[in-house]
Amino acid sequence: MITIIFNELTINDKDRLDSFFKLNYHENSHLNFTNLFMWRKAYNIMWCIEDDILYFKAKFHDSEFALQPLCKKDRLFEAIDKLKAYFNDKNIEFTLSGLEENIVEELKNYPNGEFEFSTNRDDDDYVYNAIDLINLSGRKFHSKKNHLNSFRKNYPEAKYLPINNDIITLCKITINGWYKKRLALTPDDPFIGAERDAIIEVLNNFEQLKLKGGALFLVNKVMAFTFGEQLNEDTAVIHVEKADPDVNGAYTAINQAFVANTWQDMTYINREEDMGIEGLRKAKESYRPVKMIKKFTAIFKG
Repeated sequence: MITIIFNELTINDKDRLDSFFKLNYHENSHLNFTNLFMWRKAYNIMWCIEDDILYFKAKFHDSEFALQPLCKKDRLFEAIDKLKAYFNDKNIEFTLSGLEENIVEELKNYPNGEFEFSTNRDDDDYVYNAIDLINLSGRKFHSKKNHLNSFRKNYPEAKYLPINNDIITLCKITINGWYKKRLALTPDDPFIGAERDAIIEVLNNFEQLKLKGGALFLVNKVMAFTFGEQLNEDTAVIHVEKADPDVNGAYTAINQAFVANTWQDMTYINREEDMGIEGLRKAKESYRPVKMIKKFTAIFKG
């Protein structure tokens, strides 16, 4: 008998689920409502609350797996027992994905069996000092500061504005144009459509998701936009950052402006993973992360 009954994730679940994300200090960028909501269709993410424990499961291609359960620390093994029973009832290999390192250390002492653990460099989150992204000071940020100064020189009329409802409409129009160009260049890439849909979904629910964002404008045209939220007491997470690829320095400018105007009180900025994309990895490494947040996979071996 399957004991956990999973539900589809909807925007109306946010207030109920948010309290579980605040139970513990999480550095994993995936452990917040927005990230799970925006990717719920691509990964078939579903949830269940049972006895004050929040469970998530997902499915990508033909692989079904559970995410890290959210609960008080002393109830972790109880949650794992329930998930193990669920996967056993479905005759599916019990796999946990996106685990934080402290949970892995706990699972090494799981009394009802053993797990095999692994990580994938492509999934590691990049975390930076907020003050570094604001000031871009010193030799290690010399090229970034040059890009920013060049952008300001070439586009002196460009202005930064916080995202509101009017700006959201312009962002949706802009993002559709950018993705249309990308799709023309790589028509067989399934991720392009999934990413576009995820971003539009967030923009359509921006106020209810309680996000903060900003956009760069030039003559009423969006040159770049970004949005994120507070992940924990000292870290903000940037969910999306998009810029016109034909505008040199736009990515540097939106990055610096958003952190300077919105997250100056945070110690750290989590800019999520690079997904193994070479250009994205090079760009994220160039901002000199102060730490990387590993996400682990655990496969139950009995």
